Amino acid sequence: MSTVLADLLDSMTVEGQLYEKMEGGRVRCLACGHRCVINPGRRGVCKVRFNREGKLMAPWGYVAGLQADPIEKKPFYHFLPGSDALTFGMLGCDMHCPFCQNWLTSQALRDPAAEAAGHFIRKISPQQLVQAARQTRAATIASSYNEPLITIEWAVEIFRLAKAQGFKTVFVSNGHATPEALAYLRPYLDGYKIDLKTMDAKAYRRLGGNLQRVLDTIAMAHEQGFWVEVVTLVIPGYNDSPEMLLDAARYIASVSPDIPWHVTAFHPDYQMTEPPPTSVRTLLQAAEIGQEAGLHFVYAGNLPGYVADYENTYCPHCGALLIKRQGYRLQEYHLTGEGTCPRCGAQIPGVWPKDPQQVRLGGYGRPRVVW
Repeated sequence: MSTVLADLLDSMTVEGQLYEKMEGGRVRCLACGHRCVINPGRRGVCKVRFNREGKLMAPWGYVAGLQADPIEKKPFYHFLPGSDALTFGMLGCDMHCPFCQNWLTSQALRDPAAEAAGHFIRKISPQQLVQAARQTRAATIASSYNEPLITIEWAVEIFRLAKAQGFKTVFVSNGHATPEALAYLRPYLDGYKIDLKTMDAKAYRRLGGNLQRVLDTIAMAHEQGFWVEVVTLVIPGYNDSPEMLLDAARYIASVSPDIPWHVTAFHPDYQMTEPPPTSVRTLLQAAEIGQEAGLHFVYAGNLPGYVADYENTYCPHCGALLIKRQGYRLQEYHLTGEGTCPRCGAQIPGVWPKDPQQVRLGGYGRPRVVW
C-alpha cells in the first residue's frame, strides 16, 4: 500500500455516520456487507474507511473522476432515457474482482499498480459538484467508478443538495450492502444499479463478497422503492453456463419480473486476460434465458448493433416497440408522458421523462470530462 497515497486520502476524511462504537476503541462499520470490526489505527477491507482514535473516518471532499455522459452508459434503460448523468467517483472498493473494468480507481490502496489513481484526485465541494451538473445540463447525478457504498456519507451529502435542486440521483454499485446503508440512502437516492456477478457463492467469496448479501440487496432495494436495474457481466467459462444464468434470471424474476436485467459482454481486462471476449451467440443465449425465466425487460449490452432486438424496450403486454436504441443512442421513443404504452395503455415500470418531446434522439456528444 502506497504510504503517500494513503496519507493523501486520509487527509480528506470526516467522521463517518454509518458505524457503531465498541469496547476498547474498536468500531463496527455498517456501510457494506463486510461489517468490518476495526481496531484503532487499522483499516477496513475497503482500505479507505479506518479507525482514528475510536472514530470511524470516511472519505470526503474530493473526486477522482467527474464526467457527464448518457444515463444508458451506467447502464439504466428505464431511468430518464436520453438524458445525461453527471457521474462522480472516489477511490476504493470492498471487493477485488480480477475482471474489474474500473480497477485503477477501485483497487487504490490494495494494488500497487493502481497508485497512479492519486493523480486524478481533485478537491471539490458538494455545491461545486451540483453546479457542474447544472452546467452540463445533466438530469441525474450518479456515484460510480469506485464502490459508492464505502463512500456513502459523501454521496449522501451531494445527493441531499442535488435532490433539493430537482436532480435525480443513482448508485452504480456491486450491491454488497447492509439494511442500515439502504435506510441511510433512502431519502436521497432514486435509482440503484446492482451487479450480480455470479450465482456461485464460493466464486463470490473469492471476489471478496457474499452472494446472499447481494441477493438480499436486490430484494430490499426493490421493496424500499428504489428503481432497480441488475447487470451481469457474462464471462466465458466463468458464469456463462445456461444453468447459472437461469438461476440469476429466476431470482431476479422472483423479486419482480419488471426489474430490467442487463447481460453485458466481457472483454479481457485487469487480471483476467485468459477468457476470450463474450461472443454474440453467448450474449443472445443469455438474453433468451432471461426471457424464458419470465423477466419482462432483458437487455444485451456492449455489442451494439449485433444483439438483435435486445437493445430495445417493448411493451410486455402488447409487444409494441417503445424505445429503439443502438448502444447509448436513442433512435425512437414512443412512451407517453405518463410512462404508458401508446398502443394498449399499459403502465411501463420505470422513471420516465414527463415530456416525451424533450427526449434526446440520435447521436450524443463525446463524454464531457469535467475534471
